[in-house]
Amino acid sequence: MMEEEEEEEEEGVEGASAAAHALSLPAEAYGNDPRVEAMWAMKAYNHAEVYFNLISSVDPKFLKLTKQDDRIYSTFRETFKDLDIKLLKEEDLKSDEAKERWRPFCNQFEGVVEDFNYGTLLRLDCEKDYTEENTIFATRVQFFAIEITRNREGYNNTVFKARSSKS
Repeated sequence: MMEEEEEEEEEGVEGASAAAHALSLPAEAYGNDPRVEAMWAMKAYNHAEVYFNLISSVDPKFLKLTKQDDRIYSTFRETFKDLDIKLLKEEDLKSDEAKERWRPFCNQFEGVVEDFNYGTLLRLDCEKDYTEENTIFATRVQFFAIEITRNREGYNNTVFKARSSKS
């Protein structure tokens, strides 16, 4: 019985190590490997879960998400003055027009924000949790730009207050 548990533990460690290695290779190395897609999905989901727990537990206005928060915030607000970050729509990120505005914004953070273009889950309605209907796939720098702004402008307070009132 003990041997089986040790073997499973070793496989778990080796599996995690293999997954970490696989996720560090360039995308071109894979084609459309469904195992890699599943690993990316799990990584994005885990990131979303950790972030939501964080804004539920700590007053979001005090959070610092990156060393570049001030630059991301000011550049985002200069570029997207009228974007409704409280309630995003898919076309705010995915329409052809939106992509043309987002591309130069995101690219200026290449080499500045680690993994700036990694896929990340983003909530459309900032007052709600991550659900299939309320989640969109975005790049990491889009996530940071929107969530830093939501935190600084008080839009994530609803999540924090809802969780802290249950305590």
